[in-house]
Amino acid sequence: MKLTDNEIRDINRYLEEGKPLPENYRFLLFEDKREVELVWNGKTNEVCNVVLPFQVIEQVDEPRAEKNVSFQKTLFDIDYRGRQQKGWTNKLIWGDNKLILSSLKNGPMREEIEKQGGIKLIYIDPPFDVGADFSMNIEIGDEQFTKAPGVLEEIAYRDTWGRGADSFIAMIYERLSLMRDLLAEDGSIYVHCDFRVNSYIRLAMDEVFGTNNLRSELTWMRTASHNDTSGRYGRVKDTIYFYAKSEITKLNILYTPYTEEYISAEWRKLPSGRYYKAENMLDPQGKMADYEFHGTKARWRSTPEKMEGLWNSPQTEVPDSHGRIKLGKDGEPIKRCRIMFLDEMPGVPLGDLWSDIKYIAGGAKESHNYPTQKPEALLDRIIKASSNEGDLVADIFCGSGTTLSVAEKLGRKWIGADLGKFAIHTTRKRMIGVQRELKKAGKDYRAFEVLNLGKYERQHYIGVNPNLRDEEKEKQLAQKEKDFLNLILYAYRADKVEGFRTFHGKKANRLVAVGPINLPVTRLFVEEVILECRSKHITKVDVLAFEFEMGLFPNIQEEAKSKGIDLAMKYIPRDVFDKRAVEKNQVVFHDVSFIEVKPHMKGNSVAVELTDFSVFYNQDSIAHAETSLKNGSNKIVVENGQIIKVIKDKNGIITRETLTKKWTDWIDYWSVDFDFENKKEIIQIKNPDNQIEEVWTGDFVFENEWQSFRTKKNRSLEMISIFKECTKGRKKIAVKVVDIFGNDTMKIIEVTI
Repeated sequence: MKLTDNEIRDINRYLEEGKPLPENYRFLLFEDKREVELVWNGKTNEVCNVVLPFQVIEQVDEPRAEKNVSFQKTLFDIDYRGRQQKGWTNKLIWGDNKLILSSLKNGPMREEIEKQGGIKLIYIDPPFDVGADFSMNIEIGDEQFTKAPGVLEEIAYRDTWGRGADSFIAMIYERLSLMRDLLAEDGSIYVHCDFRVNSYIRLAMDEVFGTNNLRSELTWMRTASHNDTSGRYGRVKDTIYFYAKSEITKLNILYTPYTEEYISAEWRKLPSGRYYKAENMLDPQGKMADYEFHGTKARWRSTPEKMEGLWNSPQTEVPDSHGRIKLGKDGEPIKRCRIMFLDEMPGVPLGDLWSDIKYIAGGAKESHNYPTQKPEALLDRIIKASSNEGDLVADIFCGSGTTLSVAEKLGRKWIGADLGKFAIHTTRKRMIGVQRELKKAGKDYRAFEVLNLGKYERQHYIGVNPNLRDEEKEKQLAQKEKDFLNLILYAYRADKVEGFRTFHGKKANRLVAVGPINLPVTRLFVEEVILECRSKHITKVDVLAFEFEMGLFPNIQEEAKSKGIDLAMKYIPRDVFDKRAVEKNQVVFHDVSFIEVKPHMKGNSVAVELTDFSVFYNQDSIAHAETSLKNGSNKIVVENGQIIKVIKDKNGIITRETLTKKWTDWIDYWSVDFDFENKKEIIQIKNPDNQIEEVWTGDFVFENEWQSFRTKKNRSLEMISIFKECTKGRKKIAVKVVDIFGNDTMKIIEVTI
């Protein structure tokens, strides 16, 4: 690098005056071989390398029995309950997909992935719509209620779109880098987008995967033109970028059927119903030597041996022919002489314009009422083209689980991830449905696990400006944590306390621990609270959180109770960010859900009946709805665990209708593990010597043996399980309930067989 005296003088002047350098100095000061580069505010080549343990909280590996079940014969890789014992288990992971990808890439699970041949295919449909804010439509009887996004989901939305395109590109670029490193060397990635971000994604993928590895820019004509044409052409397509990891990536060529117009123009119908045509066999380039073939001399495009093979082929019903050769009136081969049959042709090789797959209408059979759901036919095509049976595929924005559903049906292994609890729950139900479908058809299916990400480090708790220097980051982090804690404690009407490791406040005679703002409270977080309670003889504790990891309740409360600690877990409501509600002391920190069950015994068999379920949610309020509604409109709110429709007629008269008429209306899904504590939850961690160790967390995996849930077609629930034969002795039975918002709660009971 050589700078002129004038350039050096100008640089010093800009620095002394505290002004930014003009853009041209970036290329003078820093060598950069890229001719074209995507640049955004805060761009960095640093990629997350955090490794967090994956915690298995649930395993599902057989559809629920439709009849009472007894012991089955033990097979080589299946236990007496019909549960998979060996081989790859598919994975459905809840959490931030950046941390998930980093932990898959750098953690112990990488070895397990490599044993499967690596990830051969990744398909993602990231949130390219700036309005996609994680809100969901929930069916309540004949009504629909829009569930607001959780605080974790809202933060993810802010991180994705808070600074517009800059934040979206930063989000997707880092994840693309992690996915590239996870892909097998012969792997493929498909990224689904539309006009809003396709130019950014194309440039980002060119940088991450290399321009030479762009195999196709696919256009999916998802719908016919509709009424969004004000000043523009109708938007009817999406773009799907297909990139290869390297030059050794293969593509399975797929074919589409011939059109009726093509068939009628090019093919002739025989009396049997078969279609045939005669193909031109002349050398189009004129490079072959001419020779005589059964009386006709020409530059044939095939060798004499191959032409003789066609002549000696079995005779067909085509008139004026010999073998597979069409003859003229003189009995000699014509130039268009090779006979071909339509039913022997594979079809038209698939191109990059896909117009034969339609979007999912609201009433479609495969619809799961998920806003970004894509057709199974679309994923069927992609998975068949870029993977083979037994390969591992992944979707880290899995949504309603379409990629995973199709992968399972096509005999692929899979990994799915999503930040939304509702997405994970929708996918879990869908995959159970796929297992049932495959079982009914006598086909194989794999077990799948639902996993959490485990222990989080402090720096992941609160968003900090990544462009700051380390010292400034620490200051900002400390201030944000302080402001956040003060806000929560004030809303909870707790006094701040000092001198504790895990506690932040005190309310009456109970100490208060506040979880992080943008991550769920995990078992390990609560275990630290319990440890401090025991060391300082604390007996009454409240833990406040925006979100708790799945499968946390009630084991952690039971563990605390056994140690003499009254542990209350409470959700922090969104209202804490409403200054007026805080000032008026209207913020309600609600308890986690409550379950009641009853066991039924019959000899050595036991069934479980679900007898009660309570929730304490709030979203909006009746008072606010009544004052904000216009005449002739209505609004659905959640107040103190009831979903209520507030109606204001054209005369301004207000009426209320309670939509959750009974406790079962809150339940979307429930399941039973008839032998809880049968399978320990084991996590893999790296020890100080960088060796992988398996460690028992002290918890157990919920083995899903029976379940009943609502579907789009069937909204009913069974309230009593099948009778399940068990070995004699004292047993713990676990019952898991997932409410209509996708939140789960568990109850454990003991029975003696």
